[in-house]
Amino acid sequence: MKPVILIVDDEKNTREGLRKALESPGYRILLAASTREALQMMERTRVDLIVTDLRMPGEDGLELMRRGRMLRPDMSVILLTAYGTVQTAVKAMKEGAYDYLTKPVNLDELGMVVERALASVASDRERTDARYGIENIIGASGALEEIKRVVRQIAPTKATVLIEGESGTGKELIARAIHGLSDRRKHPFIAVHCAALAEGVLESELFGHEKGAFTGAIRRHLGRFEMANRGTLFLDEVSEMAAGTQAKLLRALQEQDFERVGGAETIHVDVRLIAATNANLESLIARGRFRDDLYYRLNVIRLKFPPLRDRKEDIPPLITAFLAEFNAANGKRVAGLTPEALSAVLAYDWPGNVRELRNCIEGVVVLARGDMIALSELPGKVREGVSRISEISPEVRTAGGRAGGNTQDARSGRTLKAAERRMIEEALVRTQGCRIEAAKLLGISRRTLHRKIKQYGLSATTERDR
Repeated sequence: MKPVILIVDDEKNTREGLRKALESPGYRILLAASTREALQMMERTRVDLIVTDLRMPGEDGLELMRRGRMLRPDMSVILLTAYGTVQTAVKAMKEGAYDYLTKPVNLDELGMVVERALASVASDRERTDARYGIENIIGASGALEEIKRVVRQIAPTKATVLIEGESGTGKELIARAIHGLSDRRKHPFIAVHCAALAEGVLESELFGHEKGAFTGAIRRHLGRFEMANRGTLFLDEVSEMAAGTQAKLLRALQEQDFERVGGAETIHVDVRLIAATNANLESLIARGRFRDDLYYRLNVIRLKFPPLRDRKEDIPPLITAFLAEFNAANGKRVAGLTPEALSAVLAYDWPGNVRELRNCIEGVVVLARGDMIALSELPGKVREGVSRISEISPEVRTAGGRAGGNTQDARSGRTLKAAERRMIEEALVRTQGCRIEAAKLLGISRRTLHRKIKQYGLSATTERDR
């Protein structure tokens, strides 16, 4: 697909001159005479680069950049400025403009800056695609492999998806992977975190508002549904949505149209919706806090993302990935965790899930004194569990290998499962089959121990309760 350049200037001769200077078989060039006209074009077309005059009647090039970024967050902006407005252009660069050129514009220089800006946009998109691709859903547990299989199957469809899972499990990563594998990937992925916005604000953010719709509405505001046209809209924590907004969302999903707040014009869109929640929506329906008809509309494809404590075999490969990320970011060379540190990490239940693990690894990498993370360098709450398993034989505790290292054992789910099974067996033997005491010794919940006993088919003689 050819990169799209939008040239914005209130003087026709300037617009045409810039078009001729940049004309190339490799580009598609659009022209607009004002910020308003440019934004209308951007609602219909994915723009890669804006070349705009800074000073224009009405809303200037700086305002165009700010509002345009809401529509196309990954686009780039080059400002054309007279000598007297250079200071404003520098301010714009601090806000994210790619570059500015003073008038009269050197057309050869403009051509080179345009090439660099488009290359930067392409590079940023490649990094974004790489960061949110399905290959970055890290882990090899059976549960995660099944989720990846379903994601690949449903991505090419138009079906609405409901992702359930605790906070920090990676629900947005799943949503982005679905978008990235779909034919909508060339169009926007727009995320809205419903819990962070009050009722009136959320409705305006989703559906937009007209000028004068309420106090403070000084101009028309495009909502996230319009921004996501032809792409994907991700609603995180959809359970936090108020009843009135739920009703309007239901209508938008059913009809693929809506009106802005304070407006009468019906807006038609083509949007795929992915919703996520850490709450039990069926329970909320029973308590009258969530509409059952909206739930059925959302629950076309349902993905349940298990917490990290239920797929601990995914922890070593996650650690490996986080070490690589934070070593690169901080100029460190941390190779992995010592066996004792790994034992503590595996014993901890990670209530904050992958997000908590990631933050933990970032912290220990930044503060690391050597090339291996020792037990003493882990946060206190993570270290607590290791004392409860200190009596379990060292060969069992270290069977998972050096997480973060280059050994095959560190990446092997089979090796980690074998180690986990042996840890559970020995804990049950040491506690004479008492599940309650064995769970305390292992630093896991009794419910998790029940599930693991069943998973590994352990003998009933080691399952006594007290």
